[in-house]
Amino acid sequence: QVQLVESGGGLVQAGGSLRLSCAASGRTFSRNVMGWFRQAPGKEREFVAAIFWAGGTTYYADSVKGRFTISRDNAKNTVYLEMNSLKPEDTAVYYCNAVVGRSPAFESWGQGTQVTVSS
Repeated sequence: QVQLVESGGGLVQAGGSLRLSCAASGRTFSRNVMGWFRQAPGKEREFVAAIFWAGGTTYYADSVKGRFTISRDNAKNTVYLEMNSLKPEDTAVYYCNAVVGRSPAFESWGQGTQVTVSS
């Protein structure tokens, strides 16, 4: 059974930075694309960023391109999201999941981690 545990969220002022972590377990992810999604209050969950486990190719939503950086540590089965120049509109619960295109691959989700950006 896949288990995804997100951490690292918090309250930060606009312009600040946070680093999120996602520890994945329960299967081998070496052939997966892993990524981050977010859900703001009253909105649908949306794609944020993704990375190939092998090779490290990345891609991003336009709204975060140039501000967020996704990375991974294969040995730790962990994916990170470095978020810089945060804006109030980045406020959301952030989740990780395997990715197919820009959609989640697994039906189950972790608990997510709350990011709140104050203006």
